[in-house]
Amino acid sequence: MTLERVYLVAGELSGDILGAGLMRELSARHPGVEFRGIGGPRMETQGLTSRFPLETLSVMGLVEVVKHLPELIRVRRTLRADALAWQPDIMIGIDAPDFNIGLEKQLRDAGLTTAHYVSPSVWAWRQGRVKKIAKAVDGMLTLLPFEADFYHRHRVPVAFVGHPLADELPLENDRHATRQALGLPTDVPIVALLPGSRGNEVRFLGTTFLRAAELLCQRHEALHVVIPAATPQRYQEIRQLLASYPALDERVLLLDGQAREAMVASDAVLLASGTAALEAMLCHRAMLVAYKMAPATHWLAKRLVKTQWISLPNLIAQESLVPELIQEAATSEAIADQLDQLLADETARHALEARFARMHQSLQRNASQRAAQAVTSLVAGDPLDNNEIAGYEGRHHGR
Repeated sequence: MTLERVYLVAGELSGDILGAGLMRELSARHPGVEFRGIGGPRMETQGLTSRFPLETLSVMGLVEVVKHLPELIRVRRTLRADALAWQPDIMIGIDAPDFNIGLEKQLRDAGLTTAHYVSPSVWAWRQGRVKKIAKAVDGMLTLLPFEADFYHRHRVPVAFVGHPLADELPLENDRHATRQALGLPTDVPIVALLPGSRGNEVRFLGTTFLRAAELLCQRHEALHVVIPAATPQRYQEIRQLLASYPALDERVLLLDGQAREAMVASDAVLLASGTAALEAMLCHRAMLVAYKMAPATHWLAKRLVKTQWISLPNLIAQESLVPELIQEAATSEAIADQLDQLLADETARHALEARFARMHQSLQRNASQRAAQAVTSLVAGDPLDNNEIAGYEGRHHGR
């Protein structure tokens, strides 16, 4: 069975990366396959004819979405007509669920096979969306095993394909060599601080994290701190905050980027929740997750979010591997105390690093190849492979 035409709609840079990997593998399996839809430079390099720029769907926040709603409706209407006229073998929405799931529903109702690549956080909040997803797609491709488990329990055809980050990051890394490359001392305790990639995260967490670092440096004379700023703008914001902590001058290395190197070089990582926690896990480093948000947002989140944990390592393992300090609990003193414990217990730290390495290996599944196989199976009308979900190493088997 050969694919001839695939319609893909990606909404942001991460989707462009995923889409390009999927397209490369589909082209290897189905020479001559054509691609059309929305994508960025990576997908275009793999042969996509993009109907709109990638940034078209990159709208964040309620106010921004409302402002751009007429344009988004026009784009979705255009894509629907374009896909139906082109008659692809399958349409695949890559992330951007608020836009893509509606488009997938329209195209599936019109007789096309549809799939969605990257699950929205339906397992965490607004779980009722799974009913809408079930009507919109013939299959869901998830990056993480607990996501696939959720869809399997809700009788939505699903394939756990693995996470591209796990494929990208090596199973072995060298702390000593990475410290040398960054110009850090090789024989002292080092903590990496990642206060977030968004401006509001640095605003809520920056001062708390730096005060915690100050307390730790008072307790550990040799301790060094490395802070990889997520963007040049975050770099300037953190540098301004550091001006209020002169005691940290000789103890902090502020980097423009290089988050992975900072994590690998460290003994422990302090970070805001998000993809950074997954990345720290894939670097096999002990970590503490601390997060603060606007009080109204936290009040709402407590009532909507259905999960016991917020960090991806804990969600993947379905147990508390990583300590989490949220909102009022995320004080500088509590953070310093938790990091103190991580630094003091070398045996526990090494055991956690070994556990993370095993979880990394379980996620390292050649995600793009598996996604291409799932797409091929959907078009052929074959069932998706989800037999390995229950056996995933990171999952708590007593659940």
